[in-house]
Amino acid sequence: MDITKIQNQLRDFASERDWEQFHTPKNLSMALSVEASELVEIFQWLTPKESTFPDEKQSDSIRSEVADIAMYLIRFCDVLEIDLEKAIEEKLTQNKSKYPVELSKGSAKKYDQLNN
Repeated sequence: MDITKIQNQLRDFASERDWEQFHTPKNLSMALSVEASELVEIFQWLTPKESTFPDEKQSDSIRSEVADIAMYLIRFCDVLEIDLEKAIEEKLTQNKSKYPVELSKGSAKKYDQLNN
């Protein structure tokens, strides 16, 4: 995925519509939350098994919501000049420290509960 290319496309899309005025960090974070909630809604009443094997209509909706989430996140990062790739790499490094394999393998416990 070429994040810079996508950022440029999203920036151009917003600019062509004079939407930069609405693309504040506050508004973009709220929109991101709404889109994430729309993804959650698709799975809301499914069983774990049903959620693993969505039907075609659900799969289409899932792909659409995932795209919305990704686009809002990328736009948010662009507006705040966050290097998304670097932020992910830094977070992965932090998570490796928080969740060492020998304590976390096969466990769903949060990092502050692993030693208990």
